[in-house]
Amino acid sequence: MAFQNWLLLVYKVPPEPARKRVALWRRLKGLGAVYLQNGVCVLPKTDDHARRLKMLENEIAQMGGESVILETVALDRSQEEKVVARFNADRDEEYREFIAKCADFEAEIAKETAASHFTYAELEENDVELKKLQSWLEKIRKIDFYGATLVAEAKKRLRNCEALLDAYAQRVFDAHDENR
Repeated sequence: MAFQNWLLLVYKVPPEPARKRVALWRRLKGLGAVYLQNGVCVLPKTDDHARRLKMLENEIAQMGGESVILETVALDRSQEEKVVARFNADRDEEYREFIAKCADFEAEIAKETAASHFTYAELEENDVELKKLQSWLEKIRKIDFYGATLVAEAKKRLRNCEALLDAYAQRVFDAHDENR
């Protein structure tokens, strides 16, 4: 069985301005990179990741920093599994945050339903929130390279939010039909 090829970015950037360092960290996390330690992160080897890391290498140089990008493989299956576990742990953390936001959405719909607050304005506001949840889950799934354990739960919770909003929307439509 072949081992996964990785792209390893090792970098050092000046401590100031901190906003540039933080922006770099956010971009790497947005790509789905896992930090093995400060200034050392890894991504699965793809053409897209290679291109993006080369662009970041240029930005690091413009910040007055240094970097090197290496292609590597794990020493053995055990080492590879450790790295994959790190990817999955990071994704599961994001899925947990997402699931918590789904719970907030569900609570909001329950609150509005209990108060019989069936307005188009509230429906529109909740529709916007649902679209944010849908977009967020898609972003997480794009960087869930190895199928983290909470993906199924996250998808289930999003489907529940969609069903709740559909039912709420029907109540809004019914309420407005009764008022005519």
